[in-house]
Amino acid sequence: MTMNTTPKTPLWRDDRFWKIALQVIVLIAVLSLFTLLGTNLSRNLQQTGGTVFNFNFLNSTAGFGIGESLIPYQPTDNYSQVLLAGLINSLRVMFFGMILTTLLGVTAGITYFSDNWLLRQMTICYVEVVRNTPLLLQLMFWYGIFLKLPSIEQTAQFLNFIYLNQRGVFVPWPSGNAVWFWLAVLLISAIASILIWRWRTKIMVEQGKSGQPQLTLLWIIGIAAIFIIIFGLGWQRPIPSENARTIEGGLRMTIEFTTLLVGLVVYTGAYIAEIVRSGIQSVAKGQWEAARSLGLRPGLVMRLVVFPQALRVIIPPLNSQYLNLAKNSSLAIAVAYPDIYSVANTTFNQSGRVVEVMLIIMATYLTIDLLISIAMNGLNRAVQLRER
Repeated sequence: MTMNTTPKTPLWRDDRFWKIALQVIVLIAVLSLFTLLGTNLSRNLQQTGGTVFNFNFLNSTAGFGIGESLIPYQPTDNYSQVLLAGLINSLRVMFFGMILTTLLGVTAGITYFSDNWLLRQMTICYVEVVRNTPLLLQLMFWYGIFLKLPSIEQTAQFLNFIYLNQRGVFVPWPSGNAVWFWLAVLLISAIASILIWRWRTKIMVEQGKSGQPQLTLLWIIGIAAIFIIIFGLGWQRPIPSENARTIEGGLRMTIEFTTLLVGLVVYTGAYIAEIVRSGIQSVAKGQWEAARSLGLRPGLVMRLVVFPQALRVIIPPLNSQYLNLAKNSSLAIAVAYPDIYSVANTTFNQSGRVVEVMLIIMATYLTIDLLISIAMNGLNRAVQLRER
């Protein structure tokens, strides 16, 4: 009996081998290049009487103060502590910036399809003006606006719980010992809601059922989450003192932080609005007509039929805008906000360690961007269609 044996593909003709081999070669070449550059830099510094290339300067006393910090920092602390303070300041802007710019961009993108002519034209005007104006100029504009806030004695208030003056913007903020517990409960509730929604969708598709029990459970979780947000987080309102010279309680956002946050949100939100608009327009017209033929209201058509399909087109370019927001936050130096780049700029001016500090900044932004890309790529895979 003869056996059919498939001839083995030679190694030099195997595509899988060459894909791995080329990646290994490139990695070795890059590591060798950086090793060579580091060795030559250290040798040149020694020959010219300069300082040896190392990061020991991070343990030296910084000797300068910064305007604000979420962690304890004094000018007597070392450079590593002040760089950490700057990093946390940057992460704070990026975190809140991504949340707010997503809300603004998605809202503006959906408003493109509103039946209200005035609202639609206002959105178009906002997007066109912001996209055709440099970000730095916009930051200067917002900085000038916030510098014109009234004095402390003439503090302006909004809805009796938001206060604005030259010391900053004061808003309510959660407080109390149980805040982290309730935040953890909200996070678990959000994860559970996503799983229940996917379970409901699977039942509706595979079994043709209405999924009403799961929908009721989602409503219960949503109502409980609202009660936790309102009553469980222990919101602390800012309250002006009797002499009207200070405001106690709540969260104080400095003029510099507010300027940078508003500037980045308004600027990036305009680009996200265009991404959302193009994503919605990519959905076939037949999907809109089929949803309307079922008697769905325009809001439900957008929320249940059109927008979920548009996400597959929206998320990849949305990733790029998040990366741009993270990198554009380095313009904080223009409004005197002590982010990682601003602090690092002072650090290499004082220490003379330009190369080392630049490497720290590059590694910091590269790591942040890679983490954002990993998260967004995972989200992109989750919303893509899967063939059965």
